[in-house]
Amino acid sequence: MLIGLKEALSYADSHSCAIAAVNTPVFESLVATIRVAEKHQVPVILAHAQSHEKINRITDIGPAMLELARRSSVPCVVHVDHGEDLDYIRTGLELGFTSVMLDGSRLPFEENVARTAEAVRIARSFGADVEGELGVMTGNENGDPDQGVADEALYTDPEVAGQFVERTGVACLAASFGTVHGLYHREPHLDLDLISRLRARTGVPIVMHGGSGLSQDEYRACIARGVRKINYYTYSAKAGLDGARALLADRAGVFVYPDVAVAATDAIAEDVGSFVRCLYGIGG
Repeated sequence: MLIGLKEALSYADSHSCAIAAVNTPVFESLVATIRVAEKHQVPVILAHAQSHEKINRITDIGPAMLELARRSSVPCVVHVDHGEDLDYIRTGLELGFTSVMLDGSRLPFEENVARTAEAVRIARSFGADVEGELGVMTGNENGDPDQGVADEALYTDPEVAGQFVERTGVACLAASFGTVHGLYHREPHLDLDLISRLRARTGVPIVMHGGSGLSQDEYRACIARGVRKINYYTYSAKAGLDGARALLADRAGVFVYPDVAVAATDAIAEDVGSFVRCLYGIGG
């Protein structure tokens, strides 16, 4: 079933957990993520980032995301992730997406406020909510390995974040506190106290981007301090590739792609399953 972002965040608050927001630019990821959510009967966010247009266009994969979400036995948010411009966000909303994220984190503050506030105005006309972002994380949403580590100089300032939320009306805030997009090349060092201060000053749920690659203890520590949505992509996509490689190495007789797709789907489901069980506090 389709739900909105605020409904999912409310669930996270009442259950002291974080909602898994999995980027699903290919059908294998989409099927695997819904399979995991239904197995554990928890809500999930199905996301498509604008940077994934080179993998699948939102106008192609989006209808599949929406249809599978409607048919699912669990609540699903269908979310535009890292929308870089208002036209792209409007495209997602017109398709039926129930949530959008405007990424103005690299813009000057006033321009980020203005563009995000406009995204909120547009989204509300569709009955949808908006995630904003303040502070800069290194890396990129495609998981490319050529990146550095988190830069403390780019972390989100709680006082500025409070002003941003008040002036834009966003439902939640993606903030920079030590994670990076893509693969980690060094051990991350999360500023947990900063998460607490951001939640207290903004009054809205905090979102973790760059959620792949952290330990279960790190996820739980962030959730305990107010993170209520965690984005996940790179390591699930890598799991799919690893599953396909393992199949081809073990079975020389594979000669059609569907066998590879099944192996990738199963591997993604296993990886996303571990992530989901951690975020929702599910044993086993």
